[in-house]
Amino acid sequence: MKIHEFQGKELFRKAGIAVPAGIAARSPDEAAAAFDQLGAPVAVVKAQIHAGGRGKGTIKDNPQQRGVQLVRSRDEARQVAAALLDRELVTVQTGPDGKKVQRVLVEAGCDIERELYLGIIVDRAAGLPVLMASTEGGVNIEEVAAKTPHLIHMEHFHPSEGLQPFQVGKLCYRLGIKGDSVRSAHKLMRGLCKLFVELDCSIVEVNPLVVTKQGELLALDAKVNFDDNALFRHKDLLELRDLAEEDPAEVRAAAAGLSYVQLEGTIGCLVNGAGLAMSTMDIIKLHGGQPSNFLDVGGGANTEQVTEAFRILLGDKNVKAVLVNIFGGIMRCTTIANAILEAYKQVGFNVPLVVRLEGTEVQEGRNILANSGVNIINAEGLTDAARKVVAAANAA
Repeated sequence: MKIHEFQGKELFRKAGIAVPAGIAARSPDEAAAAFDQLGAPVAVVKAQIHAGGRGKGTIKDNPQQRGVQLVRSRDEARQVAAALLDRELVTVQTGPDGKKVQRVLVEAGCDIERELYLGIIVDRAAGLPVLMASTEGGVNIEEVAAKTPHLIHMEHFHPSEGLQPFQVGKLCYRLGIKGDSVRSAHKLMRGLCKLFVELDCSIVEVNPLVVTKQGELLALDAKVNFDDNALFRHKDLLELRDLAEEDPAEVRAAAAGLSYVQLEGTIGCLVNGAGLAMSTMDIIKLHGGQPSNFLDVGGGANTEQVTEAFRILLGDKNVKAVLVNIFGGIMRCTTIANAILEAYKQVGFNVPLVVRLEGTEVQEGRNILANSGVNIINAEGLTDAARKVVAAANAA
């Protein structure tokens, strides 16, 4: 689960991690009032969307308007907010359509001496979280990793022990942090690592992390994502979820207990089991097609879930054919066959439907579909199914 920058900074603040004073605003008037409340001579108005690259991003219908802009008066704050709110911001991570800006963060300016980078993720190879730091803050860290990997410094730490003081010392030496700034670095780095573990985060990133002219380390940005599988332990974090930032089809699928990821192809996939779903997508591509989604209905899907899955699939205007690929282990093929027919009654199939059934009660399931009178293309095996659905999509 992703959250906005202003929400991440509030979590930082509660954890004792230094961040600039800031106020989120939903309207130009609120942005102007926020500038007055902050009382700083200079502030920054920052678009709030679930995507990186906002500083270099531009408004879709106004390429001159950046997603992050300095302001020096309440009138400027109002004008910039008006230019951002309810408009699509296009960044390197949003795609050409951009994302609608529904909030801005008005934040007090600070005296920046240096910009650094700090990020925490789980290193799956090491089986430990890792703190990454670099002197190359404020830029695309992926480019730094690709072109100058020696500028990224890493320290693994055990979740139960946290980042150790000697590790902070090593990073300070490598980053050129000296004097009183070292004390600030200890508090910030160790605090971020503790927050990462306690909140079951999948990523915490601060880019840039700034050293002010007064020697304080300040989180000028906050990217925080949480592990969805651990959210049952953090009911309060669910309140931070912004459904408007998420794909409507994915939200709808999650509510129905389906695992769904929207893609850009023309062949809808309805499969039981994540591994089989991945294999199905692979073989569709092998035979020249493009899957429009990943959809795993799970081993115990019922008629209501299958019907909702078809509604989601057929709601994608790009879908030209659908492949149902079921291996009946826990699920019986007769159950899925009856669910397909019930979905047909409720939804109707306006594109070709290819069905491949294997496993428990497979012949009975095939017979149900064959005797239904519904125009369904039967497939014998996964390769046959892929060939038939690609041909059907190409012919549509």
